[in-house]
Amino acid sequence: MLWIILFLLSIFGAIKTVNSSDMSVSVIIPAFNESKTVGHVVKTVKKVGYIDETIVVDDGSYDDTAKVAENAGATVIQHVKNRGKGAAIKTGFKNSNGDIVVFLDADIENLTPQQVDSIIKPIITGEADITKTKFKRAAGRVTELTAKPLLNFFFPELKFAQPLSGQFAAKRSFLNRIKLEDDYGVDVGIVLDADVMGLRIKEVDIGEIHHMLSSLHELNVVATEVVRTIVQRATEYGRVTMIDSLGRSIRMEILGLSLVFLGVFSTFFIRPVPVELGLIISIAGVVVAVYYLVKIIRMSYNVMRKPEGRWQTLKSFFYMHAPIIVSSIILIAMVSTLLGASHFEDGRISIEPTSRNLIIWGPNENNKSYDLRGPYTVDSALENESTLIRMPQEAMDSLGFGYGDSIYINSLRYSLNQTVPGEDNVMRIPSDARTFLGLNVRDVIRDSDVRNLFKNLYAEKIVPVENYENLTVEEGVFVKTGADNGRIVNVYIDDQRVASTKGIFENGTYGVYINGVRYRNIVFNDQNPEGNYYIYLNNMVIRIEIEREDKVDMTFANVNEGMFLNLIFTR
Repeated sequence: MLWIILFLLSIFGAIKTVNSSDMSVSVIIPAFNESKTVGHVVKTVKKVGYIDETIVVDDGSYDDTAKVAENAGATVIQHVKNRGKGAAIKTGFKNSNGDIVVFLDADIENLTPQQVDSIIKPIITGEADITKTKFKRAAGRVTELTAKPLLNFFFPELKFAQPLSGQFAAKRSFLNRIKLEDDYGVDVGIVLDADVMGLRIKEVDIGEIHHMLSSLHELNVVATEVVRTIVQRATEYGRVTMIDSLGRSIRMEILGLSLVFLGVFSTFFIRPVPVELGLIISIAGVVVAVYYLVKIIRMSYNVMRKPEGRWQTLKSFFYMHAPIIVSSIILIAMVSTLLGASHFEDGRISIEPTSRNLIIWGPNENNKSYDLRGPYTVDSALENESTLIRMPQEAMDSLGFGYGDSIYINSLRYSLNQTVPGEDNVMRIPSDARTFLGLNVRDVIRDSDVRNLFKNLYAEKIVPVENYENLTVEEGVFVKTGADNGRIVNVYIDDQRVASTKGIFENGTYGVYINGVRYRNIVFNDQNPEGNYYIYLNNMVIRIEIEREDKVDMTFANVNEGMFLNLIFTR
């Protein structure tokens, strides 16, 4: 009987080992100017045979980090500019495939394969969902003076020797569920999220490692970002409560004002709510607001009586009381608006507030329609659309583009197309373009920032054609973020105007193309800014007219930058 039990246990153990060994492993190494050590780290990782991929994210380095990492055998992803350790980790994670994802610092001078293996093995064998490391090293000032005191206060259940370990591993299923910070708070954020979710965290001792010691200024940055992350997580997970009397009174005061808002709107605008109930809510709100307002005045008076640090006290007073002040102003504005629209007659109160529209003036002076634009959420491109950008109509209007136009990003041509149904405020941008623009999936872009995002990029626009069939007119322009003096350009065929556009000329030579072939150069000069330029094509006379100044937000491309005008005849 005993041998049967042992046999079954061995089979179970073998099955467990086989299933665990099926887990793929990816290693992510964020690096910023680590050319001296990143090669050693990559080569060490490559010696661990079961690791499936090694990715180095070069976070805007200006040394040979990327080249050294690539020569060592890593897949290298580069940020155009430095965006922070957390942002590099996020980029690496999004471009990795492993069931287990390992994060290693790029500046470890004495990393060994045994240390890497010890980080990963507890997850493979099922002992842990996430591992972090502890090790012997010099310094640790941020850990001892900042992280540990805060963690002991907000997360006393965490008893790790080194909560700010830069080396850790986790299951992808867990990392997909949390928010990765963009900066040095990423390490402690992962540990705190795992703790709150009840995952098994194991601290692995990897012995002694040699890191590059940071300057006091660098440590200040790290400490600031770590403190922010811990406090944000403590607030998010209910570890922080406004237990001080003034804070509680302020919250209750805002609650009272909010009840007044709700009661007034319920009384006059929400049909399903009885008038009596709306009045009761308003009265209750007034009682709560007055009661706590008296308490706030008393406590604030006692604070303001102290002469020490009065200026700092005034600043704190403003930050603490600003919500009440703003809420009170809103209440006064709302009540005054209602009273201004009130009519009293024969014991009846009639309130008819007048609505008003937000007007955004378009190029057409007759356009006086209501128009709200953005914000827009960035998402990845659809499958097989690596050269296509899908953009909402409102964003196209802000850019001054139309569907079918093209824009060049990092020398690659992308066609602009309409959004997928149901994605009215989503920009689908391919990965290469997002990387160049410094965007991540789920980034939110305000409409006012759209032109700045595409500033100085070359685009080929289709110019509307009138009164002429089988003709397409394209222009090459650069996006600007403000309006400057430009010129109106009219295109005539046999003295009939067929197209008109406008843009900014700089002194130089501009090419006019016919079906993609340059037929005429136009030399623009500030001393002679207007004129007519002719092209004789078969029995056709094409005239390009440059006339008066106008405010525009596009710059025409000269012959060294692209096309000025391209007239395409399809017959």
